Amino acid sequence: MDTFDFVIVGAGSAGCVLASRLSECGRYSVCIIEAGGSDIRPWIQIPIGYGKTYYQKAVNWMYTTERNPAMDNRQSYWPRGKVLGGSSSINAMVFVRGNAEDFNEWADAGNSLWSYEQVLPYFKKLETYQGGADNYRGGNGPIHVSDVSEQLHPLCSNYLRAGEQTGVAFNPDMNGASQEGVGLYQINTHNGLRVSAAKAYLHPALKRQNLHLISCAHVTKVLFEGRAASAVEFIKEGETKCVSARREVILSAGTINSPQLLQLSGIGDKELLTALQIPVVLNNPNVGLHLQDHLGMDYLYRSNQPTLNDELHSWWGKLKAGVKYVCTRKGPLSLSINQGGGFIKTDPQLRQPDIQLYFSPVSYTRAPVGKRPLLNPDPFSAFLLGLSNCRPRSTGKITITSSNPLHAPKIEPNYLSDPRDVETLLKGVKLLRELAKAPALADIITEEIRPGKVCQTDEQLIADIRDYAWTVFHPTSTCRMGVDIEQSVCNQRLQVHSIDRLRVVDASVFPTVTSGNTNAPVMMLAERGADLILQDHNEH
Repeated sequence: MDTFDFVIVGAGSAGCVLASRLSECGRYSVCIIEAGGSDIRPWIQIPIGYGKTYYQKAVNWMYTTERNPAMDNRQSYWPRGKVLGGSSSINAMVFVRGNAEDFNEWADAGNSLWSYEQVLPYFKKLETYQGGADNYRGGNGPIHVSDVSEQLHPLCSNYLRAGEQTGVAFNPDMNGASQEGVGLYQINTHNGLRVSAAKAYLHPALKRQNLHLISCAHVTKVLFEGRAASAVEFIKEGETKCVSARREVILSAGTINSPQLLQLSGIGDKELLTALQIPVVLNNPNVGLHLQDHLGMDYLYRSNQPTLNDELHSWWGKLKAGVKYVCTRKGPLSLSINQGGGFIKTDPQLRQPDIQLYFSPVSYTRAPVGKRPLLNPDPFSAFLLGLSNCRPRSTGKITITSSNPLHAPKIEPNYLSDPRDVETLLKGVKLLRELAKAPALADIITEEIRPGKVCQTDEQLIADIRDYAWTVFHPTSTCRMGVDIEQSVCNQRLQVHSIDRLRVVDASVFPTVTSGNTNAPVMMLAERGADLILQDHNEH
């Protein structure tokens, strides 16, 4: 059995950061194990390619949730990266840190190491912001964050003016001093190519002799000596193998797979484990609980001005965009579809925004179920106004249904089970219509395509929310950190309660979901987590 100082499970957004930071001092041997394969694929590297990888089994776990009672008994499709870089290799690349108050609330709950003051240096450490370093932004980190405002569709300016006409101020940097306002999204690209955690952290680090990668290997369980993690078991090419850890095993398998692995390894609700004939190492029913995710809504509008539909619908439009990308690394193929956005309050008395906004100069009214045809938009001029809830109250859970590690766990999001989430989304969609009525957008709108004039009363709007709301792919908190083992899985140093030499470092440890896209906070968490690990091993 091969032995390393640290064994990391999962080469995703967190695992790649950890592998780089734990190996860079040269004193420790590090092994990182990933279920997927290489990220050197055109549709991963080309930004617009996330529409292709959205439903591509070769790089995607392609999970499906249980039916959701409060959403007309619908299931949700959850793409998650199964490839080097994890979901940072298949996401929409929107770079959002979250609100400062998110982290202060983590600290107020007893996780004092995770206040905004504590995490800001790590956000700065991980990025090279195109706008340059300042008190809030980093200028020398692995992740390039691009300001692509000069390349965005001209209708983004209509969106920004509409925001200001409805009383929402323009914010030139939603990752800076304040998050609130309307603005243009920054994306993690560089020279027209995606910058994933694998590209920024893992690939450069793999040049080191003390870092070993095992890819296409499905981890099945953590092995223990008493209550201390000692090794990891995995299947590769049909053969079961193990690697041992002298110092620590670190789970960075994500919000779905980290709790799944803990349960398969004997850490979880003893009644569940006993029923599945899994020997109980530690009874902690919190494993897999407290699941949170953001829900999104779209309103579509036909436009009397050209949109990206006009550029990309025809074969010659696609050809033109392709030639431009090949020759200049610019144009629609170098961008995310999410171009404008913002963070607003549905009630001015709130301490922080509770709605995230999206403006996309494109529409897909005929998209096949389960597909994301970003290069095949509608054959008419139209655009999208969207939103998601920043601070959901509904919580779900993830549980294994079998001792077979190759069986997907049961995912129960319980969306809209808390009526406050319905109220927030109802207020949010009304604000979307206020934006659409602002002169800057009203002058170019000829029709509301979805949900349309027939949807007017609160009852009709709520029915549409239940029928249409969809995940925006930000699940967190299934192994959440906290001071009390009765309410959490890990302590604030990300160590699993009552277990030695085992940590979880990924979005599953978030006490609550952050406001906005979660990839940047996950990388921050891993940067901070790496320092905590090195401190505990007397290197910092």
